[in-house]
Amino acid sequence: MSKKHKKMLARILSAAVLLVAAKLLPLEGIAQLAAYLVPYAIIGWDVVWRALRNIAHGQVFDENFLMALATVGAFFTQDYPEAVAVMLFYQVGELFQSYAVGRSRESIAALMDIRPDYANIEREGQLVQVDPDEVDVGDVIVIKAGEKIPLDGVILEGTSMVDTAALTGESLPREVEAGDDVISGCINQSGLLRVQVTKAFGESTVAKILNLVENSSAKKAKAENFITKFARYYTPCVVAGAVLLAVLPPLLMGGQWEEWIRRALIFLVISCPCALVISVPLSFFGGIGGASKNGILVKGGNYLEVLAHAETVVFDKTGTLTRGVFNVTAIHPDTCSEAQLLEVAALAENYSDHPISRSLKEAYGVQIDPERVTDVEELSGRGVRVKVDGRLVCVGNDKLMDEIGVKWHPCHRVGTTVHVALDGSYAGHIVISDEVKPDAAAAIQSLKAEGVRKTVMLTGDAKAVGESVAKELGLDEVYTQLLPADKVEQVERLLSQKSSKGKLAFVGDGINDAPVLSRADIGIAMGAMGSDAAIEAADVVLMDDQPSKIAEAIRIARKTLRIVRQNIIFALAVKALILVLGALGFANMWEAVFADVGVAVIAILNAMRALRVKARA
Repeated sequence: MSKKHKKMLARILSAAVLLVAAKLLPLEGIAQLAAYLVPYAIIGWDVVWRALRNIAHGQVFDENFLMALATVGAFFTQDYPEAVAVMLFYQVGELFQSYAVGRSRESIAALMDIRPDYANIEREGQLVQVDPDEVDVGDVIVIKAGEKIPLDGVILEGTSMVDTAALTGESLPREVEAGDDVISGCINQSGLLRVQVTKAFGESTVAKILNLVENSSAKKAKAENFITKFARYYTPCVVAGAVLLAVLPPLLMGGQWEEWIRRALIFLVISCPCALVISVPLSFFGGIGGASKNGILVKGGNYLEVLAHAETVVFDKTGTLTRGVFNVTAIHPDTCSEAQLLEVAALAENYSDHPISRSLKEAYGVQIDPERVTDVEELSGRGVRVKVDGRLVCVGNDKLMDEIGVKWHPCHRVGTTVHVALDGSYAGHIVISDEVKPDAAAAIQSLKAEGVRKTVMLTGDAKAVGESVAKELGLDEVYTQLLPADKVEQVERLLSQKSSKGKLAFVGDGINDAPVLSRADIGIAMGAMGSDAAIEAADVVLMDDQPSKIAEAIRIARKTLRIVRQNIIFALAVKALILVLGALGFANMWEAVFADVGVAVIAILNAMRALRVKARA
């Protein structure tokens, strides 16, 4: 418990003891009033002060005003114990609320622990600790065992186990070695690492995550905005109702003024909108916090609300449902050996950094002599034309073979076919395939189990490749050979087909997915290896790149919305009932306290359930 909470608890206990003492002491008149004013001052001075300060600033109708008016009025009707008790229980509710908000913030605030305090950089042969902001792209930093990785980079030297739990929610450490990428915010658990920085701190993963977290509460859901507007009009209405209740019956029916004023005060206590004003935002905050504990960053309550109504989920293929790691899966030579075909293709692709080019060079596995390669010509969308050892080599797709007039033949294997021509003759082809993510099939099944009506994949790959992956994963629809603009067009068409209340979610990771992520009702990006543009455009970020987390995010969103609806219905129903009973004289101050503090505590307890997220097997 924090120092602030301990101080408030001490005030509550002191006021409670003095209230009991005042009740037991045989006092009358001024002495009795003074005996009750002491605990009231201890427990209620801050509420009265806030009410007066807000009135001075033109903010009259809030819960502080209602509680101050009701309890001060109770003193005037000589209901001293009730006046102190109402304020006492109100502060108990406030303490509970503050503690609950603190708990819900912990899961998100824990992310703040990923902020690195320093970076070790070598200067004049010595390690110097500097602010991460002072490190430039290209600098080499040293990360010791137990230290946080301060900036994104690539490992130059060293091997280690890296704890990524703060970012991904994944408890199993990841093994890294020279050549691997590492992201800021993770913890180096064992070995010493020398890392070359690839992004400035402001553009690093940890900085982007912290920015998302800090701004998430600013984007309110419709339910939150409704409650804010509701309280703005509701409070003045109930104050007006209380005034009419206190004045009209005595004037029109000759009732006792003291009795109707007491009923009006009870009416005020009951009407305090704390349960709604606190529990609804707390529910959304709890949902965001519960998601973040599982490596799912939701940028605001409004996105959580939209996600709960997802009925169509559209996927990009590469890097989303597949690893985005291409491997050579077949070598089919026509006029040379397999080794010769792979060597020529790898040499021709030496100067390209395309994933397919990298996979050819990795499969070749031999240090390439760049002097063997001359006259390199990149042919956009088709391949490359080069000279290898003086021989003309063309490596690329079907279009390139047709363009140079070489007769080629298709391959029976599913994958990307890379054709090779030597001096104008067909030499053979190499098949390169992407690997489906281990949890991709389970992700589609989980989405269908959650009631998602349609799962669709959009890809720029060939028809055979796309349809093979779609069949393997059990997707409902697949559209292939699409350019970025074509993907937007398909999403527009799918948006027109959904139901009036249903929402469309798009899941992607590449820079070419940014336009589609923005156009969808809600965009979900792969955060670990996804492009900056995709993460910026998305509304939800999966920090471990696991598509199975999408169904989990939908479950969290729907659970949060159920809790919000429960709290709204429960609070309004109880308040309406006791307001009627209070106006008719069947409810006293103690029922009023339950209708205010009791309902608020129950609603807050219910809201805290949003923090508890159980992953399904």
